[in-house]
Amino acid sequence: MAPGAPDQIVLFRLGEENFGVSISLVREVTVLQPITRVPRTPDFIEGVTNLRGRVIPVLDLRRRLGLPADPPGREARIVVVEYQGEIIGMIVDGVSEVLTIDPASVEPPSPYVVSVDTQYITGILKLADRLVILLDLTRVLSAEEAADLGEFNATTASQMLPKA
Repeated sequence: MAPGAPDQIVLFRLGEENFGVSISLVREVTVLQPITRVPRTPDFIEGVTNLRGRVIPVLDLRRRLGLPADPPGREARIVVVEYQGEIIGMIVDGVSEVLTIDPASVEPPSPYVVSVDTQYITGILKLADRLVILLDLTRVLSAEEAADLGEFNATTASQMLPKA
């Protein structure tokens, strides 16, 4: 986020914590749909799903961020984002709103305030009734993991989609 310029974020939950990501990275939010497990993938990759004819990898954001595992509930959603040119789904416990934020209400991350590794965090948004952890999606996956995910996505899509 540029200092002094308001930005919009998509607000979602993982467990009891509130997170936000820049709306510019979010393509859509969809209900949780069937996910096909793929052998020999990193433990935080839940598998793949067919999103309107396009096979996309889906990662479990809880596992990736080192939060306790919990089976998805009725409010679970897949937040579909564009990450380094790839379309990726992230399972979250629920999506609540889109907020326009004032950068003055964002403080730098503090390892004493959050339970998630601070390398993924751009800041902490102070709202009247809660704190929101702002995630940096460019750091959630390393460059190597993103490249592997891109190759995985291309290979898996060609194997899973019906031949024309």
